Amino acid sequence: MPPLSEPYADILLKHSFAHLATTMPDGSPQVTPVWIDFDGQNILVNTAEGRAKDRNMRRDSRVALSILDPDDPYRRISIRGHVAEITHDGAEEHIDTLSRRYDDKPWIYQPGQVRVIFKIEADKVTGRL
Repeated sequence: MPPLSEPYADILLKHSFAHLATTMPDGSPQVTPVWIDFDGQNILVNTAEGRAKDRNMRRDSRVALSILDPDDPYRRISIRGHVAEITHDGAEEHIDTLSRRYDDKPWIYQPGQVRVIFKIEADKVTGRL
């Protein structure tokens, strides 16, 4: 895995929105803006089961992310990678952490919604610093 540490880690730890690209069953691209987290090795994407990105990443683990530095939009990183792990463990707490980071308020639980974390490992990292 290419290192996602310096000089990229600061972008991953800010309030940076990522655009996550997955592949639909017919091969067409699907792109969604997402909140992200970084565990020091993988990028974490938290979503609800049943959404297009959830279905797409379960079927085809290949993904791409484009992330702009919120303090300097000309500074960016692009990541091509794959889903290394899918887990429900801690997903409810994780979405609350992300909500507090991005929206400054607790997550409002939606009845019947099941949260899941996708851990994305980078295969190729490029950027403009």
